[in-house]
Parts: sequence; structure tokens; C-alpha cells
Amino acid sequence: MSTEKQLYTVSIYTENNIGLLNRVSAIFQRRHINIESLNTSPSEIEGVSKFTIVVNMDEINIKKILGQIEKQVEVIKAYYHSLDDIIYQISGLFKIKSVLLFEERQIQNIIKESNARIVTVNKDFFILEKSGKKEEIVALYNQLSEFGIMQYTRSGLIAVTKEEMKISELLETYNN
Repeated sequence: MSTEKQLYTVSIYTENNIGLLNRVSAIFQRRHINIESLNTSPSEIEGVSKFTIVVNMDEINIKKILGQIEKQVEVIKAYYHSLDDIIYQISGLFKIKSVLLFEERQIQNIIKESNARIVTVNKDFFILEKSGKKEEIVALYNQLSEFGIMQYTRSGLIAVTKEEMKISELLETYNN
């Protein structure tokens, strides 16, 4: 078991109850662990939610935290994975002045080379969307910031495991 810090993705399958997110984040807060990314969404089973939390810590402590998380009544099961064990994406949205789209040829090249897509265009601004690894989103941000970004936001990490987890079978037995 590793005592070296690295990024881990924690997947928590839960009932969808008010207040659980606060209690789960408090578990990390009490140990002074910063949550790098957090996403909540429905899971593949109706009525079951999935939290995807990214933290930078060692494996010994992530196992301790999972034990505390699983003590929460609404938590069905919690897992942790290194970034090598998952397939993940992050999304970024960029709001930029429309005039740049037509007057700055380089903006069009940046869009094409980064595989970003234009979501909407109006006379005042256009919105770009880029999904990929964090490094790709940050690189696009750095390129576009030279021209001026009106607004920017980045999502939390969403992930699925490379290996079959059979979580659906566990959740189906839970629902019956």
C-alpha cells in the first residue's frame, strides 16, 4: 500500500438524500484534505446517485476515509481508483467576444486544432465547449486568454472504470 500522495477518484453510490453531500465533504474537511473536483449525478440504477470526488492523498488514508464514508446510512458502496484505472473527462465552457471569431483568424485555428466546438453564437459573444483531460482544457484556456475570455468555467471530473465493477448487480440487489 502506497504512502505516496497521488490523485485518487472516489466513487460513492448513494441514496439521493438531502444533507449527505455535506456529511461526506465534512469527512474530508476534518482531515484537512482538499477536494480537487466533485461531481454528483444519477447512476446507472434508478434512484441511486453517484458522487465522483477527486482528492490528492496517499492510499492508506483514502482507505480510512472510504471506511468513514461507508458508515453513512445512505451510502451503498464507495470505491477508489487511481487515474490510470479510469476513463475520465472534464468539460470547459468559454465565453468570448463574437467580433474575435470573425476578425482573429488565429481563434478559428485554435478552435479547430483543439477540437473544441462552438455551442452558440450571437452578435455579442460565442460559447466554446471543450471536453478532455484537465491539461487540454487548461491549454485551451491559456491560448484563448491572450484574446480575452469574458467568462470561463470547468466541470468536475466524470469517470468510469476500465475494469468491470459489477456495481449494477450490487445496486440491483439493493433496490429489490
